[in-house]
Amino acid sequence: MIEAKVIADSISPQGDRLTTFILTFPRIILAEFNTHRMFSRNSASSRAIPFEKMVKSVEENPFIPIAWQKDHKGMQGNEYVTSEEEIQRRIDIWLTSRDWAIKTAKYLYQEDVTKQLCNRLLEPFMWHTVIITSGKEGLENFFNLRNHEAAEIHIQELAKRMLEVYNESTPKKLQAGEWHIPFGEKMFNIDILDIVNDEGKFDNNLDYQDILIENAKLKIATARCARVSYTVVGEENKEPNYENDIKLHDKLLESGHFSPFEHCAKVMSENEYYESVKGNRFNNTELTDKNYGWCNNFKGFIPYRYLIEKK
Repeated sequence: MIEAKVIADSISPQGDRLTTFILTFPRIILAEFNTHRMFSRNSASSRAIPFEKMVKSVEENPFIPIAWQKDHKGMQGNEYVTSEEEIQRRIDIWLTSRDWAIKTAKYLYQEDVTKQLCNRLLEPFMWHTVIITSGKEGLENFFNLRNHEAAEIHIQELAKRMLEVYNESTPKKLQAGEWHIPFGEKMFNIDILDIVNDEGKFDNNLDYQDILIENAKLKIATARCARVSYTVVGEENKEPNYENDIKLHDKLLESGHFSPFEHCAKVMSENEYYESVKGNRFNNTELTDKNYGWCNNFKGFIPYRYLIEKK
């Protein structure tokens, strides 16, 4: 059930690529995944998901290791259990451990213990959902390290699937000032107009309508990225409610929860590109194309978060 899906893929006039993925992988590799700091990410949260949903997910769709390595020295082994009978015995032991974790978590929950603690006991058996946005520099580093035989087998499989869909995807060519918007292709302008258009007030001003639609898409996409934090695997395809999404965006903005604002990003103008320098700023070292066009962890794009915090 390790999965990777590209939901937005863009390329700037300078050839810088920005890609957003939705990923599903075992919760046990999240710490390793989070070491890749070039990724903007939002992640499912054990603190946010209701306890009953978490239990149901672990009961009906538990994570089971994709292979059983034999005990070894060092970080990575290369010997695996191959007998079907031995594999099944290890799976049975694993699921017995899952059952005990559920029982213990339920006991604590009955004692009025917060879901923030009860859910933690279930994490080794959970599938996990993450949305990430990254440029090719961050992705290339991830693929080089994780799509490698020395990597842990589950993160290795994740990297392999990410690389496959990345290579299969054709980035959309954007011009300066245009936006990389996750989920944007699935938003229908007529639906959004029902929200942003005040009883047809702007029907005769198409430019202003376009601005309203673009702003609404930014808000909706940001909210949908945020909703990953309390979505369990299998519930990702609920019908969108654009009005609620816009309200959630405004609430996040007011409270200062800015990480979901990092996935939408605007293509830099040529002036912005060559004014945005990374490294070598305060010495006489010659600048190269690698130094230009950086805004935080994106190259060629300005994150929505940066524009908001700059105001």
